[in-house]
Amino acid sequence: MGVIWGLLLALLSVAFSQDVIRFGAAVSLTGKFAKEGQLVKRGYELWKERVNASGGIKVGNKRYKVDIVYYDDQSDPLTSARLVEKLIIEDKINFILGPYGSAQVFSVAPIVEKYGALMVQAGGASSEIYKKGYKNIFGLYTVAPFYGRDLVELATKLDKDAKRIAIIYEKDIFSEDVASGALEHAKKKGLEVVLYEGYPKQVQDLSSLMQKIRLLKPDIVIGSGHFQDAVLTVKQLKQFGINPKFLGLTVGPALPAFVQALGEDAEGIFGPVQWSPALKYKDPVFGSTEEFVKLYRERFNSDPEYHVAGAVAAGVVFQKAIEDAGSLEVDKVRDALRKIKLETLFGVVGFDETGKIITKPMAIIQIQKGRHVTVYPFEEAKPIYPKPQWK
Repeated sequence: MGVIWGLLLALLSVAFSQDVIRFGAAVSLTGKFAKEGQLVKRGYELWKERVNASGGIKVGNKRYKVDIVYYDDQSDPLTSARLVEKLIIEDKINFILGPYGSAQVFSVAPIVEKYGALMVQAGGASSEIYKKGYKNIFGLYTVAPFYGRDLVELATKLDKDAKRIAIIYEKDIFSEDVASGALEHAKKKGLEVVLYEGYPKQVQDLSSLMQKIRLLKPDIVIGSGHFQDAVLTVKQLKQFGINPKFLGLTVGPALPAFVQALGEDAEGIFGPVQWSPALKYKDPVFGSTEEFVKLYRERFNSDPEYHVAGAVAAGVVFQKAIEDAGSLEVDKVRDALRKIKLETLFGVVGFDETGKIITKPMAIIQIQKGRHVTVYPFEEAKPIYPKPQWK
């Protein structure tokens, strides 16, 4: 009797597993990138819940529910790579939803490629990710140099008399990429680059850079780093009495926690974003950007950040590629991703031969009265310029 029950349970287990597609994700739930990583996970979960509520992913004549296996990479790229290897080898998962952070994506990509798995990621924007010839890596973030380029473009549009720019950056592949984009565009616009300097990861004090900026008196300051760097930069600019006309920072300004951490000191600061709730797109799973934003506000009582929207879109793109392929075979899904041209709540998604998105613009937000408003390339609200004085 025990043998019969064992066989029945085994058969039930197989039947159940055939009704589920398992995705894997190593994301930063602790460490420096915990805020961003938790938002990415929230996006994956929102997509999963929505798909499962509508009956699952359709493959041929069958529907599969979605399950996602998560591990915490603790904001460490090497840990991220090790955990993705575990997802592929031990958990037998072929479909990887990307981690947060360019360094993490860069570290994970060769593992995914080595074992013939497939990754769609909305967490890494470094252009270096796409220079290795990978065939199984697809990214939804517009590459990092555009962050810096767009900040410089907006600054020079707001003030044709602005002449001097300082660019500071964290020494990691994303932030250096952003800074290089800002530097190149600053030179193109004829600006005098009075400072171009990096600082170590996990920095706790930027006093030496602040002293230089104070002496050099730039009209424009651009800081390229992550959330904690952005908060530190603002605090120390105020501490040293530095008040540039234009202050643009990456990652931090897009997060509600930035305003919570800085209060009135966040006012007037610009931030490049991969996406804004003000953008109007249709979406095959959520209906439209507006419907997604409404759902998110009702559930979380706040506007969704681009980290969440990108993660949701990564799931949607994976889902549609599987449905287009009519198969769960990696090669067929990869071919479907290469051909995809899909409007999502995150923007229109289409990839070049390297797996890099080539169809989606960026935007710039500004903190106005404690709120994020989109000011470029279209104006949800007019930009405040110059930046208000510190209070």
